[in-house]
Amino acid sequence: MPVRAAPTIMPGYLPRKYAMSRIDELMCKMTLPEKLGQLTMTAAGYAVTGPIIAGDSTEAIKTGAIGNLLNLIGPGPIHEMQRLAVEESRLGIPLLIGLDIIHGHRTLFPIPLGEAALFDRDAWTLTARASAVEAAADGLALTFAPMLDVSRDPRWGRTAEGPGEDPWLGAQIAAAKVRGFQGGGLACADSLAACAKHFCAYGPVTAGREYAAVDISERTLREIHLPAFAAAVKAGVATVMPAFTDLNGIPMTAHTALLRDTLRGEFGFDGVLISDYNAIGELIRHGVAADLAEAAALALKAGIDIDMMADAYRKGLPVALERGLVTMEQIDTAVRRVLALKERLDLFDDPYRRGSQPEDQETVGRRRLLARSIAARAAVLLKNDRDTLPLAKVRRLALIGPLADAPAEMRGPWWAAGVPEGQVSVLAGLSRELEGIEVLHAPGSAIVGDDCGHIAAAVELCDHVDAIVLCLGEGANMSGEAASRACPELPGPQRTLAEAVLDRAHGMGKRVTAILFSGRPLIVPWLAERADALLAAWFLGSETGPALADILAGRVSPSGRTPVTWPRALGQVPIFFGQRPSGRPADPKDHFTSKYLDVPNEPLYPFGHGLGYGRLVQSNLRVAPDSVTESGTIEVKVDVTNEGAHSAVETVFLFTRDKLASVARPLLELRGFAKVELRPGETGTVRLSLPAAELRFLGADLAPVFEPGEVEILVGPCADRSRLLVGSVRLLA
Repeated sequence: MPVRAAPTIMPGYLPRKYAMSRIDELMCKMTLPEKLGQLTMTAAGYAVTGPIIAGDSTEAIKTGAIGNLLNLIGPGPIHEMQRLAVEESRLGIPLLIGLDIIHGHRTLFPIPLGEAALFDRDAWTLTARASAVEAAADGLALTFAPMLDVSRDPRWGRTAEGPGEDPWLGAQIAAAKVRGFQGGGLACADSLAACAKHFCAYGPVTAGREYAAVDISERTLREIHLPAFAAAVKAGVATVMPAFTDLNGIPMTAHTALLRDTLRGEFGFDGVLISDYNAIGELIRHGVAADLAEAAALALKAGIDIDMMADAYRKGLPVALERGLVTMEQIDTAVRRVLALKERLDLFDDPYRRGSQPEDQETVGRRRLLARSIAARAAVLLKNDRDTLPLAKVRRLALIGPLADAPAEMRGPWWAAGVPEGQVSVLAGLSRELEGIEVLHAPGSAIVGDDCGHIAAAVELCDHVDAIVLCLGEGANMSGEAASRACPELPGPQRTLAEAVLDRAHGMGKRVTAILFSGRPLIVPWLAERADALLAAWFLGSETGPALADILAGRVSPSGRTPVTWPRALGQVPIFFGQRPSGRPADPKDHFTSKYLDVPNEPLYPFGHGLGYGRLVQSNLRVAPDSVTESGTIEVKVDVTNEGAHSAVETVFLFTRDKLASVARPLLELRGFAKVELRPGETGTVRLSLPAAELRFLGADLAPVFEPGEVEILVGPCADRSRLLVGSVRLLA
């Protein structure tokens, strides 16, 4: 049989079937230090001479020893760093550069907890999209957001960054934010790679103390803390960041079962895992690694692709290789994932595209208008006795409190590139936007400390005005990372100030509106009782002042609803609406039931609570069909009537209650929400659809099960069962 000659292949040319991908070619050329550079992320900063690298020099970019950066902003510095990587390194691999764009970039929206209060998927997507466009125009390609940790303990400072207390709500926000950040695709010039963090169960840290251990059941993990991450993966999130903390004794940075088996295996995540700041190095302090080589090996084998700021991979993996703790195949797998992300972001073909086109002022102006609208809708009116708001017949207004003229504080924690002068304070906003009202201002006290020397001057203002607005709460740095508070109450002398103002004002028959700024529910039952109106403003971002002016003037009816339960006492914490039933539910007639001796079980304000300027009444609940199989859909209708004198927006919540199941189910489970805007006297019908398959739950073996039986359908304005309309549906096998 004749032997056929091999085809002649010209130098530099490979037929299609022989062609190597860009990533394959790079992998063939890369040295071990260059590979480890792709697995290394280092913080950048600024000096008089220009951008700098923390603990290193820009020479490391040229040698390929650093392949990723964080905390650098601006097209000039970013493009210069990219130039070093693309034009002066041996292989020309572009850098991946990211920043914590948590609730905006230069233009800041409300903190995530405040945005959760919108209960509006389109708005969540819209703000993430706006943030991505602005950040991409600044040269960035990656954001370390969204933060998806469910929090039921307001002592934990990072409550401010997350979706609140409910896992279903967290999943809705996760999908919306990923869609917003990543836009039409990662290759688009105005898209960012999103990062779902912190995987997983970071919120229930012991005693609400940041970085402390987490010890929860497998059921709690799967029912409460995993759903939002599963939703983010389903939405196509590009990267995931594990938590600093350990879970039941295993640090998340080395948690092979959850990172490799659950996240990558069960959920199907095929993107890049990025460690949190120095988290790999901290495996030594956790007590699971003896040195940096062991720490690096544990993280790599668990599936961590990029080491942020520990320098564990560069320094530890060569030693781990020599010891046989890792293989080159494991390193190569991680490198391929990083290169694949850079390729998806189109960094190889055009590393300078993000940041190449400056934004025009019209675009910036539209974004500020969006920030104002979102901020006004995120504020939650907790109380409004005697129609104190909107302000009426007010010609002179006293604006009192340490947060009245504090533009930098309005940013909240993690303000990205938002500079203090870019924020509009309450004083500036009200002075500019409240036409025909003279605003008199006195801080009265500082946010913290014990100086009460200025309270008297603030109280005196009450004598000369028609109404009083108190601006109270936390400083921006009292929420967020490393900002746990054992007593999340009003700090410093603010209670003394508030009580003095309330005494003087009420003694003269004048009404007081209290505006609370915070990254968590504050425990202020005394203020809730005494203030005529109480507004939870969270930290509303760049347009705080104008947004609050819109609310106070009545141009906007408050429509925010609290995504967390507000405790009336610290001893109620952790507190949340989705608790399971007790065999001995609270009964004031029976001593041996589940209750406190000193406070009621009920919260100060339930999940979903919030008022508007109308008086909205829900009625006529209809549930169809009467029975449904797992493949069917339950249709829910309810009428909403505005019996008040102002137009208003109502949020209708859909809960379920499975009263009899093989595993005790929560007293209420959130399944949906809808909003309706109504003019005075107007009635509208709200329709909600619930796929019956969503009524599956984890059985005794933690496998999903759809059990026949009756399920209550509860609809209403919040998670207060006494205010819910109740129907039912029968599930059929």
